[in-house]
Amino acid sequence: MKEYSSLHSISDRQAEELCQELRDRVIDVVSQTGGHLASNLGAVELTVALHRVYDTGRDRLVFDVGHQCYVHKILTGRNGRMETLRTFGGIAGFPKPSESRHDACIAGHASTAVSTALGMAVARTRRGEDYKVVALLGDGSLTGGLAYEGLSMAGQSGEPLVIILNDNGMSIDASMGGVAQHLAKQRLKPPYLRGKEIYRKIMHATPPGRVLYRGIHRVKEAVKATLLPCSMFENMGFQYMGPVDGHDVKALTRQLEYASRVSGPVLLHVKTVKGKGYGPAEKTPDAFHGTAPFWKEDGSPLYPGKAETFSGRFGKELCALAREDDRICALTAAMTSGTGLSGFAEAFPKRFFDVGIAEEHAVSMAAGMAKQGLIPVFAVYSTFFQRSYDMLIHDIAIDGLHGVFCVDRAGLVGDDGETHHGLFDLGFLKTVPGLTVLCPASLDELSAMLRRAVYKISGPVAVRYPRGGENQYTEDHSQEPACVLRQGSDITLVTFGSLTGSVLRTAELLARDGVSAEVVKLNQVIPLPAEAALTSLKKTGRLLVAQECVSMGSPGEGLLAAAGAAGIPLKRTALCSCGEGFVPHGTIPQLRSLCGLDVDALHQKALEVMRDGS
Repeated sequence: MKEYSSLHSISDRQAEELCQELRDRVIDVVSQTGGHLASNLGAVELTVALHRVYDTGRDRLVFDVGHQCYVHKILTGRNGRMETLRTFGGIAGFPKPSESRHDACIAGHASTAVSTALGMAVARTRRGEDYKVVALLGDGSLTGGLAYEGLSMAGQSGEPLVIILNDNGMSIDASMGGVAQHLAKQRLKPPYLRGKEIYRKIMHATPPGRVLYRGIHRVKEAVKATLLPCSMFENMGFQYMGPVDGHDVKALTRQLEYASRVSGPVLLHVKTVKGKGYGPAEKTPDAFHGTAPFWKEDGSPLYPGKAETFSGRFGKELCALAREDDRICALTAAMTSGTGLSGFAEAFPKRFFDVGIAEEHAVSMAAGMAKQGLIPVFAVYSTFFQRSYDMLIHDIAIDGLHGVFCVDRAGLVGDDGETHHGLFDLGFLKTVPGLTVLCPASLDELSAMLRRAVYKISGPVAVRYPRGGENQYTEDHSQEPACVLRQGSDITLVTFGSLTGSVLRTAELLARDGVSAEVVKLNQVIPLPAEAALTSLKKTGRLLVAQECVSMGSPGEGLLAAAGAAGIPLKRTALCSCGEGFVPHGTIPQLRSLCGLDVDALHQKALEVMRDGS
């Protein structure tokens, strides 16, 4: 692929050729590494146009979510490392400031870009500095309320900044008919925009001119509100430009050049096709939003035939429960297939609610449903559930409402990295009064615990399970809050969820060393059922807890506190967790090794506990 030291001086023809080369490069890379394909293919021309107009080393380009940043990374000195995309120690799948000065900020969650960009613009003005600020958000991000909070303030701020709405399918007050399309095209022409600025200055120069301007403006606004799709943004205070063809790099460049010179907030509405230029991705963009490695020729998976996953089992079990009980409804936040709810949505369309990227709304809606006699089941990724903390306390817990929260992607998730690991939910859920949290370690336990959550537990209840399928452990010992899986007398090993198989394997290795390990499995982690572990500790006096979460607020900390309160003398303890910081991207085995949670590390740590506690 031809590389340029700068895109500011390349011709329109060169820009078009570069776009095709970039599209081919993205397909080549993602077919090998997996990743977000359709969103990146849809933003190729837009990204090239941005780099023709702005200097992202100085100007601030803020991505929303950031899964469309691959072309940006290629254009900012990382092309030679793209084969390491989303691999341990390699290029991240999202913007990452520690990786390059061209990445303005971390971006892994949706609807945040406008607020962040406005903060940067305010900082620029306050410090008297000279750089541009651009926020790039997809239409999907407009399903999140935070985007509107940012837009409302940004439009009224008067700050020079450009918000680009990358619209690849969602209708936003769609325009009607040929007249509207003609007017929209005229409004995009630079001569028209320059003339508009000159007209405004002349009319505001004298009192009679200002009066006349206001009268003409009111008539014009009434016409626009009827014919054009821009009234919402202009009412917020933006100068609206669009819609423009997002795959015309020449036109995009011209519009961005003009937008960059406007003295106030601008919203540029760009229409794109998700998956543009690659047939399979255009045909099924959802399937290629986040994809595993695939054959470029037809888009088929490179490694087909995966085993059953926790998400898949959850979806099947919820369908079975819903057939028995018409009070059960399912909610998700723009993650229908990811959370295993596609089958439920098809079988029970009137009882299924995809609220968009609006986790706060989902929890409050669930509260209303529960208050009036339904059984809402909200399936949500752990990392996105963080957004719902206030609603969980205020709308659910205070009233003791029975909402079921199925927390998917709990623990390490792999190649999406820091922004997506589900490591923090136990820490904040622990603070919610009246909440019960269950942690299945096998698919059968998930089925049993989901049924128990729906019918046997009053008040709010969460069922927490990992990404992917089972890990060695396939049994069902979910009947009690905690259970002993293996008897022992020398050391107590405590775990829950996806690490259960690894801890049982650790106990086997210890037995070969002559160490008798008792394995206690927590089926419920909130409230903490400490009795089984405390009974074991009275025998062994030594404790190792393996937990795939951050250490702060973890069950391990709770067990230490419980042992202290019970007056149990402990010779030596070890809390093995994901630490107190953030974990990078990589495969699950690599990350468990990094955190000291693989079998070898747990085995060695247990031996240390035995030596130091002798």
